[in-house]
Amino acid sequence: MYQYTDFDRRFIRARAAQYRDQLERHLAGSLSDEEFKPLRLQNGWYIQRHAPMLRVAIPYGALASQQLRALADIAEEYDRGYGHFTTRQNLQYNWIALADSADVMDRLAAVDMHGIQTSGNCVRNISSDVFAGIAPDEIVDPRPFCEILRQWSTLHPEFAYLPRKFKIAVSGAREDRVAAGWYDIGLQALSDEHGQIGFRVQVGGGMGRTPMIGDVIRDFLPWQQLLVYVEAILRVYNSYGRRDNIWKARIKMLVKAEGARFTAAVEREFADILQRDPGGAAHLITLHELNRVATQFAPPHGVRPDAPDATAALATAPAHEPAYLRWLQRNVHTHRIPGLRAVTLSLKRAGQAPGDVTARQMRAAADLADRYSHGELRVSHEQNLVLPWVSADALHTLWRDAREAGFATPNIGLLTDMIACPGGDFCSLANARSIPVAAAITERYTDLDELFDIGDIDLNISGCINSCGHHHSGHIGILGVDKDGAEWYQITVGGGDGSEVGGAASPGKIIGPSFAAEEVPDVVEALIALYLRQRQPGELFITFARHVGAQPFKAAADAVRRAAATQEHPQAAASQLTVPEEDAKAVAGRAVAHERPQGQLADPPSMGVKKTWGGPAFS
Repeated sequence: MYQYTDFDRRFIRARAAQYRDQLERHLAGSLSDEEFKPLRLQNGWYIQRHAPMLRVAIPYGALASQQLRALADIAEEYDRGYGHFTTRQNLQYNWIALADSADVMDRLAAVDMHGIQTSGNCVRNISSDVFAGIAPDEIVDPRPFCEILRQWSTLHPEFAYLPRKFKIAVSGAREDRVAAGWYDIGLQALSDEHGQIGFRVQVGGGMGRTPMIGDVIRDFLPWQQLLVYVEAILRVYNSYGRRDNIWKARIKMLVKAEGARFTAAVEREFADILQRDPGGAAHLITLHELNRVATQFAPPHGVRPDAPDATAALATAPAHEPAYLRWLQRNVHTHRIPGLRAVTLSLKRAGQAPGDVTARQMRAAADLADRYSHGELRVSHEQNLVLPWVSADALHTLWRDAREAGFATPNIGLLTDMIACPGGDFCSLANARSIPVAAAITERYTDLDELFDIGDIDLNISGCINSCGHHHSGHIGILGVDKDGAEWYQITVGGGDGSEVGGAASPGKIIGPSFAAEEVPDVVEALIALYLRQRQPGELFITFARHVGAQPFKAAADAVRRAAATQEHPQAAASQLTVPEEDAKAVAGRAVAHERPQGQLADPPSMGVKKTWGGPAFS
């Protein structure tokens, strides 16, 4: 892991002290709400539905055990005993009183943590592969590049007020496990015919109201020029991005509107930077600098690079422990060091919202990290925790300890390993709640035999069009919408994040009008039933979905709607069935058996906007 220098520590502690002064002035009345807003946002503080929300930066998802224990202490002392891991590898608190916020920033700074640039129109936390530095298919370790980008972009004066927030992801492996195509900038490591390392550069990805996959504007960028090229992109965006319409302000809208002219403008800016700095001292990454940062990411002390391969031993795992065998299959991952494994601690189980983690669980995970992973953990895009340095001969003991702590559910990559945002239970922007929907689906699928039969599938839930739950990239996506103050849910099928199992990056297709909350689990069940009935041997859900298209799924979902209608109009609904009768019977009545969770929320504000482009054109 990257170890903070004395300069780093002085910097974040000075920033915490600066924030304390700003907070005290605000509470004393000398800074108005509007004056204080940009100051708190620059430190990760939002105002949500019920209380302030703090987003804590976890750069590229890497956590030390002592940091996780500190997060647990904060959750217990200042929040309600838990936190929420996000899809971008950060952690959020939802119940900290604003008056306590400066104390929390001091507590974070004491363990080399902060909330700087986790909000606001700036370069946000850099994301990377949860298996960075340990993946067998890795071309280059992306973490040094992530750290260089983090240091360069933090408080960069030119990019502190961009037209809109800006997200960068870096992948160093052959497989895209960072959803690079969905980012403002996605950087995918490559090796050219001469063995030189560089990056393929995608720009203009994003979710929200207008989901887009980023355009490749550079097929190969030498790693030395990474900062120069990213700066050129940001300069063009800063100059030409929309500032008059928040819904048109993301870089994806600029890329879509200008196309090849955007790429040409970036290339001109890139050439201009290099021309003004021929020696490259101010902009090019030198080998010395890369090596200086890379030394921070050496394997932990005690890790043996020559640890013996344990593949054969794992192949003879005890057959009388099927739960252990399933855990090995779903939660244990190969490692670049043959004698080691990475292990996912599942945070997905009945009764707990996806991504949520209690203070007790944080401490238990920290203990497991100390015992089995040299004190290091990772936060995954899927809102789980990963132990990256586990000796293969310790797996059985780890499984027993993880099971006792509640982390050993063998569901990684399966239906109940779903992604969900906090939704309307917390977020002031949400149109509907995500957590009750996730809970209802999880309760529906508690049979591990059934989950394993269904196989790999991504189910993602967002409470509003901002898409924090990444519903667009879900094989099954669920989006909360507002209909006259009531919570409804739009269903999409066939989205992908760009990974091998996830399928090519693309947004899912809407399969009809939205559904009432109580219908959603039945719809999911109907979609799964269609897949199980018609799939070819070994065919994944995403492969099947893209092969058959949206129409069969639409018919299956419509059958749920009509089957529910039989409760009031049985004869009329039965006469309109367009899928096999047995499919309708399979889901009929389930909406009655699973009541909608109680507790309505206040109506969120309307977020409607006309979609017209009116930004400046390139000269």
